[in-house]
Amino acid sequence: MDKAPASAASRKPTWLVNLSRILALVIVIGVTVAAYLLKDRIENFAVYGYPGIFLITLLAYATVLIPVPGLAVVFAMSGLLHPVGVAAAAAAGAAVGELSGYLAGYSGRAVIENWKRYEKITAWVRKYGGPAILVLAVIPNPVFDLVGVAAGVLKMPIHKFLLWVFPGQFIKMLVIAYGGSLSIGRLFG
Repeated sequence: MDKAPASAASRKPTWLVNLSRILALVIVIGVTVAAYLLKDRIENFAVYGYPGIFLITLLAYATVLIPVPGLAVVFAMSGLLHPVGVAAAAAAGAAVGELSGYLAGYSGRAVIENWKRYEKITAWVRKYGGPAILVLAVIPNPVFDLVGVAAGVLKMPIHKFLLWVFPGQFIKMLVIAYGGSLSIGRLFG
């Protein structure tokens, strides 16, 4: 039996989904290139206090698989500002920045589809969901972008992804900020 041709109404959502995926990929590439080009000037935002820390970590975490320094600024700024405020600003910036990995996953996984580490992380996110994201966000690691990609590929709701990323990033940033505050305080009295 022949299938009836799909109506224009049923094709439109497919086009919208494909268009949104392409747009997400273009945004991810654009943000990654911009952050990489600005990496030498990122520290200049620190003079703006908490909003500067937010911007620095947003840019640092918005790159996908290309490291841009961000944690060093969190460490250093905690010697000047309150560590909890530094951690909150940095965690918020990092969580929003991690959306680039999420969008890359949402747009399609062809770039890293056959990478064993990616497959392992995807299996953890599929099996444990949010708690896996939280634990992996706490651990300072350069491949956390793969967690965002996995969450995007698995179509985890974006609010749920952020709900698990922020506390994990906050815990990590708080440890780094207090480490910076205590060591810088002792060094410079």
